[in-house]
Amino acid sequence: MIKSFLRDETGLELSEYAVAAALIALAVVGVFTTLGGNIKGVINNLAGNIK
Repeated sequence: MIKSFLRDETGLELSEYAVAAALIALAVVGVFTTLGGNIKGVINNLAGNIK
């Protein structure tokens, strides 16, 4: 049974696509959160230099 499972090369099922989409969405949220914090720091630094 395990050998046949490992040899199975059929397409992804809908649930596998859903898991992949959820992981991609989490990665995107994490990147944008980090990027947003960095951009906020740069803007605050520029604003402090302008005063």
